[in-house]
Amino acid sequence: MPRPRSEKARQSVLEAMRRALAADGYEAVTIEGLAESAEVSKQTIYRWWPSKAAILGEALLEGSVPGADVAVPMTADLGADLRAWFSAMSDGLAQPEGVALARALIEVTAADPELGLVLNERLAAPIREWVAERVSRGRADGDVRADVDAAAIADQFIAMASYFALIGQPLSAERVEETVVRLLRGIAE
Repeated sequence: MPRPRSEKARQSVLEAMRRALAADGYEAVTIEGLAESAEVSKQTIYRWWPSKAAILGEALLEGSVPGADVAVPMTADLGADLRAWFSAMSDGLAQPEGVALARALIEVTAADPELGLVLNERLAAPIREWVAERVSRGRADGDVRADVDAAAIADQFIAMASYFALIGQPLSAERVEETVVRLLRGIAE
């Protein structure tokens, strides 16, 4: 019968993952390194988690998510706000740690679809909230049609962010501009 998890050891492993991720990026993380940093055995880690992706998933669920604190202020200019959002997202993906984290999340989702859904929802929630608020303001200002589905627009934002994360490329200024022009054409009053 497996021994119950030691909460202290579990927290130590999760914190070791966060430190390693911040210091060297996901690709450099090893189970051996996590065990050493957390002062637990590799056997302890493998008893509780099947992979480093599972550890990352749990660490992100219980801790802060890098990049989730990006705040894009809203102004009276819908187009400028959309450009600012895409630029902020792209700036995060221009950093090696942003690409590594995004790819790690894809690995987590592939390895554990249930955990992946929970993590992706947590990461998508701030985007959905921002888009819903911005679309609502756009409607009130007469810039956005009443029939525009904010959730569908948010899904497009998330899809683009995911795609560019997967290929490890930030959006160029031209791509941001073209995306915003097309989006505005589709939702404008």
